[in-house]
Amino acid sequence: MSEDYIPGFGNHVSTEAVPGALPIGRNSPQRPAFGLYAEQLSGTAFTAPRHENRRSWLYRLRPTAEHPPFIRYERARKFAPESGDTRLAPNRLRWDPQPMATDVDLIDGMTTMLTNRPPADLEGVALHIYAADRDMDARVFQNADGELLFIPEQGRLTLLTEMGRIDLSPGQIAVVPRGVRFRALLPDGTARGYVAENHGALFRLPDLGPIGANGLANPRDFVTPVAWFEDRDEPFEVIQKFMGALWMTTLDHSPLDVVAWHGNCAPYRYDLARFNTINTVSFDHPDPSIFTVLTSPSDVPGRANADFVIFPPRWMVAEDTFRPPWFHRNVMSEAMGLIHGAYDAKAEGFRPGGLSLHNLMAGHGPDVATWEKASAADLKPHRIDGTMAFMVESCWPYRPTPHALATAQPDYDAAWAPFPKAKLPG
Repeated sequence: MSEDYIPGFGNHVSTEAVPGALPIGRNSPQRPAFGLYAEQLSGTAFTAPRHENRRSWLYRLRPTAEHPPFIRYERARKFAPESGDTRLAPNRLRWDPQPMATDVDLIDGMTTMLTNRPPADLEGVALHIYAADRDMDARVFQNADGELLFIPEQGRLTLLTEMGRIDLSPGQIAVVPRGVRFRALLPDGTARGYVAENHGALFRLPDLGPIGANGLANPRDFVTPVAWFEDRDEPFEVIQKFMGALWMTTLDHSPLDVVAWHGNCAPYRYDLARFNTINTVSFDHPDPSIFTVLTSPSDVPGRANADFVIFPPRWMVAEDTFRPPWFHRNVMSEAMGLIHGAYDAKAEGFRPGGLSLHNLMAGHGPDVATWEKASAADLKPHRIDGTMAFMVESCWPYRPTPHALATAQPDYDAAWAPFPKAKLPG
């Protein structure tokens, strides 16, 4: 493991960029070392059960409370727009990849596509697509509405956060907790990908049930960055998402000035190639829940506020079985993206960087070409390679933004036409 990261999901971490900066035996000493300021970051309520409680103590050059009033931020016009309250048709929708950006950074290059609950409800999830070609230099972003799950599709990201540095490539994901400030660099010059914004219960590893103690995403494969900070005394913009809108203030220094921290509320990274895929060794296509990487539960047991699910390379060996995903209608709403390759239920029209939406009870499944091929396939063991699709599934219906509705593919329904009518005997 790199010395820049500490392994383990949800571990209580202690890390310092300057020796002696982290107090021992107490969280808020009368005079912290070097004149640092002690500050608690609470990811959950103070009284959340111990096994769910997330919080960290930060020791920084200046307190976060020191800032002028926020004003509305107007430059990222496609990020966090009002989705409106007009009646929404129950149609299936799909989008082509966003065009690559011109002279915008990660925040100004963010486009909100789908939302499903007001952030003030502390429930729901939103899905954004970013396309950027410029570093965030003297400005940072903070999301008060929820934690952010980054899913790169093209180009690397370097997320410089208050609590450490995360280098992120396509095929990896990273989560930045609610309220943690960061800025993004683009080592390859351009970058495109997806961001899931979780307003509800924090993402966690799903229970494994009868799978047992091992499998799916293993805790040891998640990594948390070690302490890192920058000491820059120059004007910095702080952009904050709060109650579904963007706001801005200006500081005279970089707020990425946490010299040491300890706790279990922190950014983390995971390599999707380490997912231990579980699949059938007999018959039938299992439910997609076996592909869940992270889950945000709702108040109803077994019904997720948000599930992050992947469809990685895997062996297909099911006997006398239609192997692609079956036709189905689901009480959960499914937003799908594609990182690379092709998705096995949609041979055409769904490209890396694209997006699809099947809201609750929308009939969907393989397109005609996939159905014909899979129905006639020789059922030898077959490995699906060179692909990585994902789904952000939610118990709440998604509402596309006006931009999303205006840019959806006009002929997506044609993917399911015309299927031949079944022929009954006699």
